[in-house]
Amino acid sequence: MAQIIDGNRIAARVIEEAAGRSRDFLGKHGRVPGLAVILVGEDPASSVYVRMKIRDCARCGIESFSYTLPEKTITGELLDLVGALNRDDRVDGLLVQLPLPAHIDTRRILDAIDPAKDVDGFHPANVGRLVRGDKYALLPCTPSGVLRILDDSGVDPKGMRAVVVGRSDLVGKPAALLLLNRHATVTICHSRTRDLPQICRTADILVAAVGKPFLIQEDWVREGVVIIDIGINSIGPDDAPRSLLEDPKRVADFERKGYTLVGDVSPAAAVKASLITPVPGGVGPMTRALLMENTLKAAEWRKNPPEVPK
Repeated sequence: MAQIIDGNRIAARVIEEAAGRSRDFLGKHGRVPGLAVILVGEDPASSVYVRMKIRDCARCGIESFSYTLPEKTITGELLDLVGALNRDDRVDGLLVQLPLPAHIDTRRILDAIDPAKDVDGFHPANVGRLVRGDKYALLPCTPSGVLRILDDSGVDPKGMRAVVVGRSDLVGKPAALLLLNRHATVTICHSRTRDLPQICRTADILVAAVGKPFLIQEDWVREGVVIIDIGINSIGPDDAPRSLLEDPKRVADFERKGYTLVGDVSPAAAVKASLITPVPGGVGPMTRALLMENTLKAAEWRKNPPEVPK
């Protein structure tokens, strides 16, 4: 039976450490670090994520600056706000909640954020530092959370075979690079990969980051694999396997909300793992915790710039 990795527990420790660093920063510089979050439109899920990030800031002693813009905001107006926040010395970290409305040029917006404030790690300068394996870089929060989970669980990727299923710029690609930088032998897969089940069966560490419920089936994994399930999918009771319908917490979800959240890995495959992150309660809490840590790094590095290789 797989050991369940408690992402909430690890995240709580990261938050506690960030709160201590925030107090130290206040003592040294006379102000607390600041994080600005921009939300465009009224997407319910994005609104929830923003509220959770603001709550995390309060827990860490980080000042939050929240901006909610109407759905009809155009690219130029959003660029103006990003520019103003780049110049605001109270703001150490700046993020724009994704996804943006379709009429906004997302790449232009992300590229306009000051790399020194880019706590999501999406700016080309920070992506380049990730590729080079630089020590001083603001790295994407979800992939960074994956590595922190492995470290906390005593899993050293060095020499292990890691398979990442999903090649998104936000999660799959950076997760593969971080594992490669930690000396894993990495295979990255996607929707056009041939013989995907066979490749998954080679994994010592399997990272599932597709966003397709129960994609990874029982015969896709070998006994003892470490599974990091990043997928977050909502399903109703009609799509749930029997094991979920027999789980009181899931039944309560269905009765209260009409859906429950599941990952990319089927329950049958999960049983074969030695370690696995649950959904919810696995990688998700780590993503928010690493955002707080990135904000502290950005604040500290802005005050004392590290020697970064040219």
